[in-house]
Amino acid sequence: MTERVADAAGVLRLLAERGETLAVAESLTGGLVAAELTSVPGASRSFRGSVTAYATEIKRDVLGVDGELLSVRGAVDAEVARQMAAGVRRALGASWGIATTGVAGPEPQDGQPVGTVHVAVEGPAGGKVASLRLNGERADIRMESVRRVLELLSGELDENARAQDTERNGGI
Repeated sequence: MTERVADAAGVLRLLAERGETLAVAESLTGGLVAAELTSVPGASRSFRGSVTAYATEIKRDVLGVDGELLSVRGAVDAEVARQMAAGVRRALGASWGIATTGVAGPEPQDGQPVGTVHVAVEGPAGGKVASLRLNGERADIRMESVRRVLELLSGELDENARAQDTERNGGI
């Protein structure tokens, strides 16, 4: 599947213009977000790196996701996604962190049906999580997860830029 995510180049361009950086934590996408970002020429100006945390203990030990949360709710959880984004941002020293976790199939996981996905972004002023129910085959769910996490980041970058503009203009 060679579908391109339109937002990668725009997100990287905006980050570079602002002198900000990005780190990625991936579970169900298994490196697809990082691959999409690094397919853009000049990505190294803003992209710090990624952690593919497929195993639950990597989420806990490398990204700092709360072990009790993982034990109680499992890895397919909105709060896990948020903690993954915050953890990779911290671990790789980036301005922004994004994360994907979910079930691409073919079987349910942690009591969650195929197509359950959580994507998260964490930035200088906090973050946001989107919980999704996606349809399709495994490859489709994974690629849509890439598109959605980049879309979420793009929205947060726009919102952050508007907030900074408002501050510079005396709150107007």
